[in-house]
Amino acid sequence: MKALVDCNSFYAACERLFKPSLHGKPVVVLSNNDGCIVSRTDEAKALGIQMAGPYYQNKKEIENNNVTVFSSNYHLYGDLSWRVMETLRILSPHVEVYSVDESFLDLTGIDENKLYEYALFLKHTTELWTGIPVSIGIAPTKVLSKVANRLAKKDKIGTKGVMLLQNIEQQMKALQKTPVEDVWGVGAAGSKKLRLFNINTAWDLRNISEEWARKNLSGIVGVRLIKELRGEACIEMKKSLETKKMICTSRMFGKPVYDLNELKEAVATYITRAGEKLRRQNSAAKTISIFVVTNNYSSKYEYKPVSSSLYTILPYATSLTNLLITHAMPLVNNLYRKGSKYLKAGVVLSGIVPDNAVQFNLFNAPSNEQNKNLIKIIDNINFSMRDDVLKFARAGTKRNWKMRQELRSKRFTTRWEELFEVK
Repeated sequence: MKALVDCNSFYAACERLFKPSLHGKPVVVLSNNDGCIVSRTDEAKALGIQMAGPYYQNKKEIENNNVTVFSSNYHLYGDLSWRVMETLRILSPHVEVYSVDESFLDLTGIDENKLYEYALFLKHTTELWTGIPVSIGIAPTKVLSKVANRLAKKDKIGTKGVMLLQNIEQQMKALQKTPVEDVWGVGAAGSKKLRLFNINTAWDLRNISEEWARKNLSGIVGVRLIKELRGEACIEMKKSLETKKMICTSRMFGKPVYDLNELKEAVATYITRAGEKLRRQNSAAKTISIFVVTNNYSSKYEYKPVSSSLYTILPYATSLTNLLITHAMPLVNNLYRKGSKYLKAGVVLSGIVPDNAVQFNLFNAPSNEQNKNLIKIIDNINFSMRDDVLKFARAGTKRNWKMRQELRSKRFTTRWEELFEVK
């Protein structure tokens, strides 16, 4: 059996944790640059506030109903996510972190008659140790555990936040209650096609033939989905520390960027972040790709973003930020067009190999160990002191292009000067 542990309204729950007066009241959290709503409490959902809806469109309704609004606080959310996942690792032998607020657990070895009690123990302990509410779905496969988790969330009181789909009767009832678009891997676009064939629920989807799924649902991927709905495990648990084959860092700018130097500052900053992620998994990258997004229409009613990108292959794979920045800046020069309005930029590192197995170039001497040690010292200082105490000059100091976070709460768990005060 597998369990899916999912944090309830995670970003909003993180904000409520340090503001107990908000419990039972509507709260929403906004995306980058305070653009869209990305997290809502149940009270906000009851008011009809839509997920992913633009903030400006919902602002009047939010103000009229005294909804508390927060900008995204990724330092806080990341730290609390880590605490939740570490708690689950203590309580369960095999945990696969699926996203910032979701984890799959392998429950092999747990007595089948005690699965529900074990799930309640997991839920109670996680909430007690971290303060973050969770829902748990248990089933023989990952797809079914997703279905179970969704139903546990929809009826938190009746299910006590736990749903167990152990036998075919339980699975049938759950799948009949689940619209086909809510099945993991289907989505809105896929459901339109399925509804044309009168496949309206997850139970309908479960009962189609594998041959039909192979022809109409992306081949073997569709077959696996059908088997998972039938209780046949096809999607395996992944190792907890899986090395990424590609690393991307990108952000929307807080305001449009027109200046080349500001664009270079942003790209250098994103390369710094990507380099840190690369070194964290003891890897090096051979290819750097840079992309930018522009919108050169003068009218505020015209929004037609255009993306363009360039890449370069390095003489040899590296994880050193200074070398990555050096090779990336010519790409920014070639992408830049004077007078264009830049909304976003990003960096993608690929061709990733283990740092201790780099194939060097005969005509380009590799960086010496002294440079590696220097970068390691910079990483350690920045990790302990935060806020990029040490940065490369190319990344700038003012950073006027940084994303807007006008309603951000304090970073209570990761900044000494912002620690939560108990009065």
